[in-house]
Amino acid sequence: MSALPLSLYVHLPWCVRKCPYCDFNSHSAPEGAPTSRYVDALLGDLEAEADRARDRKVDTVFLGGGTPSLFSPNEMARLLDAVAMHFDLSESAEITMEANPGTVEFGSPRGYREAGINRLSLGAQSFNDDMLGRLGRIHSSSDVRRAYEHAIAGGFDNINIDLMHGLPGQTVASAESDLRAAIELGPAHISWYQLTLEPNTVFHARPPDDLPDEETAWAIQDAGATLLEANGYEQYEVSAWARDQHRCRHNVNYWLFGDYLAVGAGAHGKITGDGRIVRYYKPLNPLQYMQMIESGGAGAAPKPLDETDLVFEFMLNALRLVDGFEEQLFVTRTGLGEEVLEAAAADALAKGLLERTGDHMWRPTLLGRRFLNDLQAGFLR
Repeated sequence: MSALPLSLYVHLPWCVRKCPYCDFNSHSAPEGAPTSRYVDALLGDLEAEADRARDRKVDTVFLGGGTPSLFSPNEMARLLDAVAMHFDLSESAEITMEANPGTVEFGSPRGYREAGINRLSLGAQSFNDDMLGRLGRIHSSSDVRRAYEHAIAGGFDNINIDLMHGLPGQTVASAESDLRAAIELGPAHISWYQLTLEPNTVFHARPPDDLPDEETAWAIQDAGATLLEANGYEQYEVSAWARDQHRCRHNVNYWLFGDYLAVGAGAHGKITGDGRIVRYYKPLNPLQYMQMIESGGAGAAPKPLDETDLVFEFMLNALRLVDGFEEQLFVTRTGLGEEVLEAAAADALAKGLLERTGDHMWRPTLLGRRFLNDLQAGFLR
């Protein structure tokens, strides 16, 4: 297998408050968090991860959370200086930081830009203040607009806005209103995704009683797609829309089953080499993670992926792409033969969830996109 694109994911785990729908590895720290100690641990982790890179060039860096913007621009500069020191970072590297728009959580945009971050992802989620309250967000719609304006003034020209749909009590009209508010700001990218009730969340244990039914949720998705397309946004993934080719390169690498390094509490990595593909992960708990790094530990041993793992994980990611994937990509990225793909996909083809075209492309049908979870689950044996 030839060398794959390589990304770096860095997890920063604290939030001011945990949202009731969130199943990410995030931890409430309303009175502050040991950010300086945590950055020290990240620096040690980066040094250790450099061995996995094996002189490969890193194309993208993603600072996720949690709420990375709880860390100061100076701490981000320390972190990114270490990335540049330990890795062969592409001159055109995409470096993304997630940020919440609340004034308590969002530091100096110009400071973050000067630290080396060149793409910002703002977690708006809604422009309806009542809805934001129901979602447990601590910012307002005016905070989102203010944060976006400050980011532009701070030198960012590549900004994503995260927006949710299928929210409690939401109608097609109110969902379109949210989208219009985001579009009016003019971001290069909009991530527009449906609220899901994930296990181990407050919403899963106590679901809101007025969630849209399946038909309404589909009508929202259909109307939103029409609105986004009419305003110059191209859908390239089930929940991702971009203007002027501003696709998120980091996420595209995930969806095309590229390699990525993992740094931070709970971070997961995937590396191809020595004729095998392995996954590895770091401890979830931030304190345990810091103690592990401080004692010279390296986390759990890498787990090689077998054929079943490879088929499922490849399809789990690649089927999110609107245009699908090339047959040869499956072969190159998994090391498996075309006959393995054909056998695994037979049931989805028969059900009309998946189709193949004359140019050796595989992609979800419209029905498959509507029932994407069912399509993906069909590859889990």
